[in-house]
Amino acid sequence: MTAKELREIKRRIRPEKSNIPKIVGCLVNGNKAVVSKINQPLGAADSLVSEKLLSAMRKTLSGTIGVNLTEISFSTAEVSGSEEHKLLMELRRTRLSDEGVLDKFYRRVADSLNFEGNYLILLANDLYDVFSYSKDGERADSGETFSYILCAICPIKSLNETVSFKESDNLFHPMSAISVLSSPEAGFMFPTFDDRKTNIYGALYYARGMAENYPDLLMNLFKREAYMPPKAQKEAFSQCLSDTLGGDCSLEVVKALHNRVEELQKAAKESKDEEPVILSRGVVKNILEDYGVGEEKLEELGKAFDESFGVGAEIVPKNLISTNKFEVKTPEVSIKVDPEYKDLISTRTVNGERYVLIKVMGDVSINGITLSKEE
Repeated sequence: MTAKELREIKRRIRPEKSNIPKIVGCLVNGNKAVVSKINQPLGAADSLVSEKLLSAMRKTLSGTIGVNLTEISFSTAEVSGSEEHKLLMELRRTRLSDEGVLDKFYRRVADSLNFEGNYLILLANDLYDVFSYSKDGERADSGETFSYILCAICPIKSLNETVSFKESDNLFHPMSAISVLSSPEAGFMFPTFDDRKTNIYGALYYARGMAENYPDLLMNLFKREAYMPPKAQKEAFSQCLSDTLGGDCSLEVVKALHNRVEELQKAAKESKDEEPVILSRGVVKNILEDYGVGEEKLEELGKAFDESFGVGAEIVPKNLISTNKFEVKTPEVSIKVDPEYKDLISTRTVNGERYVLIKVMGDVSINGITLSKEE
């Protein structure tokens, strides 16, 4: 799915636009037991309830493909005969109305997760009449109806007893402990909306955190090994550079990588290219080769890249390099610099001691206190 197609579906998940008649699901406790089931009609529900439930579903389509969102591709053999794909198709075919199919799905999810507290498994089915438009903006007849399932797995947050203030009598009143729906930690969409058409060979998996992608859930629902989470990808890439470049892994090399990735992202944005910018072994080697890193070290880096991410891996740049920040850290000091001014940072060795230097362009303050200008 492209970012544009993702936005098109995401815009539908609102009370006034979707054809979602109900939210079904269950409450699971910390012992992996299903303690209650949910069948919440949206048409007759309070507007706040509808919006909050649909907001939770909508968030499973949030983030960036390759970061929070991972595309799952099923083979022809899996579509023909795998239990995992069959279950997803049954959820879609029955429009979440078959209790036996739902119970089987709930059990798979519950067996896959180890949350400390209670959480909700929520499911929705939407029917989207996909219209095409002529060049003059006229809407044509619907070409197909895109039927898809959304799943959101949401922890339940407990709020302790407190007090609330009522304007009606200008007094505080006790409020009992309550359980509140939290944002989803994981979820998925099936099937995908590729070229604005149904693709039963694809699913879109969502994980909220940068460090956790719930490998057991991926295996039980899609028969897929867990991908490396973004945080781990960044750490692995940093290790690749440090281990293979050695003395060539300088501040200037890091700046060069940072600058080139910024340029690639800016060019993609200006061209309005819907395909995400990616970093592969070849792209990284080309950037460093342009900066003058030797062929031997580039080969070592290429091998380390393949070992860390897999042969042919293509990584979203923000998983490897944070272009929206530039941070210099030592065990004792952390310096955050606006990326626009990273060229004000340099390193130098004086009398055998390493220093980080910052060129000062204006006033210097420490804890809000402006220092006097030194001659």
